[in-house]
Amino acid sequence: MINRKILEITPYQPGKPIDELRRELGLKKVIKLASNENPLGPSPKAVSAIKRALTKINRYPEGSCFYLRQRLSKKLKVKPQNLIFGNGSDELIDIIIKAFSEPDDEIITADTTFLEYKIIAQQNGRRVKAVHLKDFKYDLQRIKKDISPKAKVIFIANPNNPTGTYVNRYEVDKFLNGLPGDIVVVFDEAYLEFVEHKDFPLSLNYFRQGRKVIILRTFSKIYGLAGLRIGYGIAGEEFIRHMERARQPFNVNSLAQEAGLAALDDTAFIRKAQRVVREGRKYLYSGLDRLKIKYIPSAANFILIDLRQDGLKIFNKLLKQGVIVRDMRQYGLKDFIRVTIGTEKENRKFVAALKKVL
Repeated sequence: MINRKILEITPYQPGKPIDELRRELGLKKVIKLASNENPLGPSPKAVSAIKRALTKINRYPEGSCFYLRQRLSKKLKVKPQNLIFGNGSDELIDIIIKAFSEPDDEIITADTTFLEYKIIAQQNGRRVKAVHLKDFKYDLQRIKKDISPKAKVIFIANPNNPTGTYVNRYEVDKFLNGLPGDIVVVFDEAYLEFVEHKDFPLSLNYFRQGRKVIILRTFSKIYGLAGLRIGYGIAGEEFIRHMERARQPFNVNSLAQEAGLAALDDTAFIRKAQRVVREGRKYLYSGLDRLKIKYIPSAANFILIDLRQDGLKIFNKLLKQGVIVRDMRQYGLKDFIRVTIGTEKENRKFVAALKKVL
């Protein structure tokens, strides 16, 4: 009675919730640095907008995200018809795979990247070709060489999760030139707002050049709205029309729409979050250097740490100290942990706890 392909899927394992750890170990003070969330909480303007909208939740949401669509199109300087909204980026990944590939077609990505590309592809009966990273980065030239006639969609997380690395403008330009015409390239830019490198590729330029690209972005990270599940995609009008056919009605709830609309204008909050991450990254680098622990320099709001020993063991010891990080076994990195950059207080607690357990 069960689809055999479902049995082959390893479900996504999210970061451990704070309340769960409190219940398990009886701890009062717990910090979570596991899921790359905004340590400052949600945008205050978004919270205010949610409060104003609460009395309307007896009504179905506006199906096209009209007001958010209009505001975002002005911000990005694209047409409203170039946007699609989803219940987080996960739903948009699912929509893309359904809209642009057939059963048994091939999806290409890296072997160590956001797990949902592989999981959602498998759920839809698509084959996945996972290409090894090179120096913890997407190896775009190797991906290009491995494109087969069955390949239809290529997912590139930039910056990449869990490594924090990015592919630069030169690498992307070289990759896109001469790419087969029936390939859709998806740039997943969940951590875009944290990037400060001048050679980071401007994916909107590829879209404006008419290339077959789809850009995914989210309100979960910099805007602090992870609990509301809202993401968006940018693509050519024809691509969006096809994707809309695969989208469920009322997929973005009304509170998420109001919060996203308000958060876009919360520039003070965004600047503060960027500053906290920038300063926190420097502090964690310094702390890890003092402990002589290797790490991968990150362009995002998290750091991949090479412990040179069993990462799960250190993960469990940190839990007892009231610190939740991310165990990297599911990514195939058994000697690593990933830590989200937190507030100054959280970062200090993490460094102290790591020193203690080591």
